[in-house]
Amino acid sequence: MTEPQHALDARILEYYGTGDEQHRLTGRSAGGMLEHERVRRLVSARLAPASRVLDVGGGTGVHSRWLAADGHAVTLVDPVPAQVEIASGIEGVTAVVGDARSLAAEDRSVDAVLLFGPLYHLDSRRDRNLALAEAWRVLRPGGLVMVQGINRLAYFVDEAVHGGADALGPHHLDVLRHGQWHDLSEGFPGGHLHSVAELREEVSGAGFAQIEVHGVEGPNLGALEGVPADGDVLEAALALVEACEQALERAGRDGDLLAGCSPHLMAIAARPEP
Repeated sequence: MTEPQHALDARILEYYGTGDEQHRLTGRSAGGMLEHERVRRLVSARLAPASRVLDVGGGTGVHSRWLAADGHAVTLVDPVPAQVEIASGIEGVTAVVGDARSLAAEDRSVDAVLLFGPLYHLDSRRDRNLALAEAWRVLRPGGLVMVQGINRLAYFVDEAVHGGADALGPHHLDVLRHGQWHDLSEGFPGGHLHSVAELREEVSGAGFAQIEVHGVEGPNLGALEGVPADGDVLEAALALVEACEQALERAGRDGDLLAGCSPHLMAIAARPEP
């Protein structure tokens, strides 16, 4: 089911205007905390000290906060004024209202661009290409883009597990085939869900190289979304996901195997040197 981007943009403004996303990632459940900590580890392991980071679609600054605390120069860009207002209160973070498809940053001015949200809220391939092209433009040669997507296969499996096979209908099959998904209730507004291959292809098509695709939470760990936040559960889940990645690496197997069963995907890639 398609929806005009302008209508989806309005739903995004309404949904994120509550400022609840930060709570989802930092305290509401073990699942959100797992996502947050895995993203932090994947990103921080790849950034050079004192990097210039553009956090596009950064919301209330849930990632910008620790990036600034680690000594990076962070500019957050988000289309939701209420979220930008919250983020502007974080020490060391410059927060501005803006659009992933048309960034105000100068050419080759940053070391890393985070796109944690724009690619699954931009329904059309054209708009996603614009966001990736803007990331390319503002990155210095050798700089990194880090992109999140929601895994359409994990979505389909989750719907089947929770609703049963009888609850699956043509809409679910369309999401599995094409990735377009919209919630017509008052919940998460959706947009586009990726396959691992599609996310890799979109990033590659924008000219980026050295592409890695990671499964953020790992297999079936999206079920932790309903588990109360608990440090022991979080550490056990982190250890399991990282052990899976290491085992695949030792076996010489493609990390896409783990990404394929993770609710969230992260592509990490570089703008090639001249």
